[in-house]
Amino acid sequence: MKKNDLSGFTGDQLKQQISEEKDRLLKLKFAHAITPIENPKRITETRKTIARLSTALSSSK
Repeated sequence: MKKNDLSGFTGDQLKQQISEEKDRLLKLKFAHAITPIENPKRITETRKTIARLSTALSSSK
C-alpha cells in the first residue's frame, strides 16, 4: 500500500485498516515461529504498511 492509496481513507477507515494489519502481522509472526514461512519479507512489508497507515492517521488530524 503506497502513500497515494491512503488519500481517500477517513480516520475511522485508517484505524480499522491498522487493526487488520496488526492482526495479520501477529499471525505472520506466529506462523514464522512455528515453521518458516515462504516469504519472510511479508513481515517487513506488513510492518511498513502499519507505519504508513499510522503516519496517514496522525497527519489527517
